Amino acid sequence: MKKTAYFFVDDCIWCLRDLARTMPKSIFDVPFLKMLKNVHDAYGLTVQLNLFYRTDFFYGYDEFTLKEVPDTYKAEWEANADWLKLAFHAKQEFPDYPYVNATYEDVKASYMEIINEIVRFAGERSVARAVIPHWLPISKAGCQALYDCGVRIISPSNGKRTEYTGNPDVLPYGHAQRLLHNRQPETMLFTRQTKTKGIASSICAYNHVSEKAHKALMGSFLAVKDTETGLWFKPLGGGPTVNNSTISDFRPTYESRNGEEFIGTGTHEQYFYSDYFNYQPDTEEKIMEMARVMRELGYTYITADELEKSLVEYTEE
Repeated sequence: MKKTAYFFVDDCIWCLRDLARTMPKSIFDVPFLKMLKNVHDAYGLTVQLNLFYRTDFFYGYDEFTLKEVPDTYKAEWEANADWLKLAFHAKQEFPDYPYVNATYEDVKASYMEIINEIVRFAGERSVARAVIPHWLPISKAGCQALYDCGVRIISPSNGKRTEYTGNPDVLPYGHAQRLLHNRQPETMLFTRQTKTKGIASSICAYNHVSEKAHKALMGSFLAVKDTETGLWFKPLGGGPTVNNSTISDFRPTYESRNGEEFIGTGTHEQYFYSDYFNYQPDTEEKIMEMARVMRELGYTYITADELEKSLVEYTEE
């Protein structure tokens, strides 16, 4: 059995701002992209960068959008598209749960706004047709919009659905407002299994699978084929989230799962940056250790295209 691994970075926009504003000789002169290439060259890492369309005003009013990324480096992006992919994530970092109750039209517009720019500056080959929506939940209409735009895999949330009681205190950070605004029938609650205990009580939407299905999907090429939209619901994560882990976490975690045919791992871009309030100076070291351990255990990194070709339909009995 071939052992495969998948790696993605959520919330990406700052590395592209660096590229546009410094105009280096190579895209890999940008420190964040250079770091990823270092790991790729050492251990065969493949990477999916999940992009925001623009920077968020939360960090100041120096707005940057993907329209500002030059097409100067298009040939270089295309030459590295076998291991470095770009994908849709969200318009911007805030608000949380941006697509939980979104309309078809809004999701299509948001998706195409990002994809059109990727194709312009990095070429069609750089586009990954697997999506991890920002905060995960997305409406049924939004799922259909993604499929109609060419997406084939979407990462789901998982667990037992529960009804919203009407008490906003059951959700953190004012998330009850996100649940209620334009609420769709599929929008409910679930308990998130996460190290970040502050968001254990979370919102789920259409792209949600049961805990039984999740256990079957994890570590395998099994995926839920949604007959309503045509999408595959497949967890793309499940490994130790890099920014929530220490360097010493990776080996015991991966060794405990050694033999599984698919392990996905993710992180978030902002932790690499020294001006981020939660900066992690050992980000490169952690990603390098992640890839080193996976290589030693016999895993090979794949892209979304390769994953799609390997998926097997799971049916819950």
